[in-house]
Amino acid sequence: MTSTKAGTLPRRALRPGVEYEFDQLVISRDFSRNVVTRMLVERAEQGGWELDRLRLAPDGTRRVVLRRKIIRQRPLFMAF
Repeated sequence: MTSTKAGTLPRRALRPGVEYEFDQLVISRDFSRNVVTRMLVERAEQGGWELDRLRLAPDGTRRVVLRRKIIRQRPLFMAF
């Protein structure tokens, strides 16, 4: 079973001018590697997420951190 911790994690800037939002998943050991791969690929294709970190715990659970770039539109200033 998968679970997410209260939505997305706080946003942070890894480089100047680039912000990311993070999503953390905990995936049960009951899922095979192929199922987890398909699930993460689907999230990447549909939601624009990319893999930031994957940790395999001693009990077999996977802790996954996904990230996606926040694109902000700059305000337009018009001179009259």
